Amino acid sequence: MTRMQRVALVALAVALVEGGATAALVAQAPGGRGAGAPGSGRGDGRGFAAGFALGQLDLSDAQRQQIRDITMQHRDATKALEARLQTALEAQRVAIETIPVNEPLVRSAAQDLAVVQADMAVARARLHADIFAVLTVEQQAKAKQLEEQAQARLQERRQRAPRQPKGQI
Repeated sequence: MTRMQRVALVALAVALVEGGATAALVAQAPGGRGAGAPGSGRGDGRGFAAGFALGQLDLSDAQRQQIRDITMQHRDATKALEARLQTALEAQRVAIETIPVNEPLVRSAAQDLAVVQADMAVARARLHADIFAVLTVEQQAKAKQLEEQAQARLQERRQRAPRQPKGQI
């Protein structure tokens, strides 16, 4: 496998992870198969939306409803982005598999994918900000604390994970 093919494969893997994270976020919204916001039908109150552990923030019923509404609006707004993401992923896959390697096509497909990923990141940031605005000052502080704890756990797991030798994907 050439270096360019490896780079393209890594870019594709990153894109798939990004798409999976987006899909998980959408699935977690009310009506999805994930935990959703508290009171969204799961029953255990451990909802996550936009990265928040909402079940740990003692939300009022009004806040729960506002968050449900926000996540539903976000899900509706991101459907077109998700379709663009799938199209960009498929275009990149086709470009990568083209023999002989068509470097301009691979680069173009990777750039198109990056644009869609940036749009998805902006949409996630908007969702995060909209939900954060619903929280009280105390809930915001607790949410930040929970986010920091989650990041620390993630970092710890990354440090404990076995590393692959150089040259392997």
